[in-house]
Amino acid sequence: MKTDIGVTFGSLGVLGAKKVPEIAKQAEGMGFKSFWTVEATGTDAFTLLGAASIAAPKLDLGTGIIPMQLRSPTLAAMSAASLQTINPEAQIFLGVGVSAPGILKQHGLTATDKPIRMMREYVALLRECFSGESITFEGDYFSTKRFRLGLRLEEKKPKIIMAALNPQMLKLGGEIADGVLLNYLPASHVGYSVNKVREGGDAKIFAYVHASVSEFDKAQTSARKDLFNYAMADGYAKMFKEAGFGDEVAELREKQKIKDREGALSAISERMIQAIDFIGTKSEVRAFIDSYAKAGVDHPVLMPMPWGEDREKVALETMQAAMSPDI
Repeated sequence: MKTDIGVTFGSLGVLGAKKVPEIAKQAEGMGFKSFWTVEATGTDAFTLLGAASIAAPKLDLGTGIIPMQLRSPTLAAMSAASLQTINPEAQIFLGVGVSAPGILKQHGLTATDKPIRMMREYVALLRECFSGESITFEGDYFSTKRFRLGLRLEEKKPKIIMAALNPQMLKLGGEIADGVLLNYLPASHVGYSVNKVREGGDAKIFAYVHASVSEFDKAQTSARKDLFNYAMADGYAKMFKEAGFGDEVAELREKQKIKDREGALSAISERMIQAIDFIGTKSEVRAFIDSYAKAGVDHPVLMPMPWGEDREKVALETMQAAMSPDI
């Protein structure tokens, strides 16, 4: 059975928001199933998806992710429902997650010490919003009184996708969400994550697949910088260790403590790069994406890493590789 593959604009912000309609149309023409955006401190996710929906109406649309601390559940439901009514035939994937403390700080917010409880409330209220009924909800983090979504949804409604990293959040995603989105996860660790999701339920498995059709020698520095940023975040560092990259993370952090940035970047091995931020030829990139499907991902979402002098060219070649015939 053919695997549906999505693509995200999340790694392509360097091309500019005005490129979204063009890239979405190209993605539709190549045969991608879905188009995703991200939200942090730059463009907001829903504006870009609205533009993509008009340019490429056959694409399903996903936020991957919006931080739940930045949008109330009622506002997130309104935004997702608006996209759904613009294109009733598309499937809207409302991807939500816990944002990094550094991002929240820029918005004047602080991270919760109980993300599991907060996420459970958020998703519960989202589901009630999509019911179309008048709802009153009183939780520890979110509340609303007699809210009714002022849009009539047809048979197809937005699906709730939870970003998850640690075992508790993975299990919660399986229990309460329609899908779970994995990120910066090597294919070798997908099985472990899927098993944790299955402890909670039967949510569909999505995963960002990071790849670039580039020459390794030319792109490796960009990959190291990318992985460095995530290895400095505790949640991702723990996951990298569990996936077999504990030595790299330990050395990287030790070097960073003494402000040896070059040493920290050098600590990231070629093995780690090629397991998470893959660099290779078109056929190799296609095989890399396939490895996620074989590992248990239902819907891989390509994150084309635009590493090269002509970033747009690299992005498009990487997209083409993803949709080339099965190897």
